[in-house]
Amino acid sequence: MPEQLSLLLPVWAGDQPDFLAEAFRSSVDAQTRRPDQVVIVRDGPVPEPLGEKIAELVKDSPVPVDLVELEHNVGLGPALDAGLAACHHDVVARMDADDISLPHRFAVQMPIMESGIDIVGSGLVEFADDPDEIVATRAVPTDPAEIRRRARFATPFNHPTVVYRRSLVIGVGGYTDFAKMEDYLLWAKLILADARVANVAEPLVKYRVGAGAYARRGGLDLLRAEIAVQRRFRELEFTTRRQLVRNLVVRGGYRLVPEGLRRSAYRRVIAPYRK
Repeated sequence: MPEQLSLLLPVWAGDQPDFLAEAFRSSVDAQTRRPDQVVIVRDGPVPEPLGEKIAELVKDSPVPVDLVELEHNVGLGPALDAGLAACHHDVVARMDADDISLPHRFAVQMPIMESGIDIVGSGLVEFADDPDEIVATRAVPTDPAEIRRRARFATPFNHPTVVYRRSLVIGVGGYTDFAKMEDYLLWAKLILADARVANVAEPLVKYRVGAGAYARRGGLDLLRAEIAVQRRFRELEFTTRRQLVRNLVVRGGYRLVPEGLRRSAYRRVIAPYRK
């Protein structure tokens, strides 16, 4: 049976108006199966040009848009939880404010959700400045058992590509304020709740990577977040003690190596667990 879809799109002060417009229009206007509602979460105050672009998109949207305006910047996890509360429909698609959805994204993902799945992601391709110049592909496991297995080492979903059931996400506590790892923690909680999981191998989203992308994947803040999420996984009994040690050594070590080595390690060590 056809289901209705809410699109959840958070925006914060660091986003670019033109990128937001491209992300919005690719996920709404250009879709062969459009969402039935868009929820934009403005995570705290934004510069005037970005605020004007948000108002323009709300005004000109071909589908209803609900704007959630948070007084202060609360971070991605709490902002998404606030947006989920405003979604009218149980099926919710995620989108970031600087990525691009391919026109058939929801036409591919929605029938999978309607077949009884609880969360479906997809592959994605990375680009720097020109969306037509692809610099990398991020593949995902497609077998449900493999998705669950690989989740014990690396996130099994590309967050900007996922479509999931709002009721189940809220039922496991939502994203919560778990900075930099909120999505990974959510996938673990969903898997522990026996969510029916799926991935589409085909890339359905173009992911923008700017200068410093690999630098942002390392450093002490990421190391602290990595340690925190791995400890939480162990508390939830999502991982074994052996897996905890492995993850802290491999994933934690990855956060500390120089950027050049991190780029190589991502492709040779981290990324293969996502393919």
